[in-house]
Amino acid sequence: MHYKMREIEEKDNKAVEKIIRTCLIEFGANHEGTAWADPNLGQFSKIYNTEREKYWVVEDESGRLVGGVGIGSLEGIEDVCELQKMYCLPEVRGMGIAQKLMNQALEHASGYYTRCYLETLENMVAAQKFYEKNGFQRICEPLIKTEHFACDVRYIKALKKA
Repeated sequence: MHYKMREIEEKDNKAVEKIIRTCLIEFGANHEGTAWADPNLGQFSKIYNTEREKYWVVEDESGRLVGGVGIGSLEGIEDVCELQKMYCLPEVRGMGIAQKLMNQALEHASGYYTRCYLETLENMVAAQKFYEKNGFQRICEPLIKTEHFACDVRYIKALKKA
């Protein structure tokens, strides 16, 4: 099957929200303190629409969305972005889609930021291995206080300027 990556459009908002909620339920993260309670969850085409902040989706041949990733700024830290809402449906994991999303996000981020931060959950072991494979280093403390207080694992990566 062939997959296509592109920037999010307004028509994608509900499908992206469904992907994220499906993945959060899978990992028992359907509660406050995670993306589950994010008030912007169904509005990504509005949130990620600046030069620096973008969200990409991947769709299959039928046009069904199967994953996505965003780059957002961190309030109060000008040179650090956050890898946000990176989720792929279970049936496409291990097919290289997450790597393509990661590559796109980091390439974009390197044009605007010097470091990339992310937060995840301890039980998302495969995701942690994936982040580490992509050069992210685990850190003990959050860089800033975010609304994702339940996320108990954090990473940072230095970016090469594009």
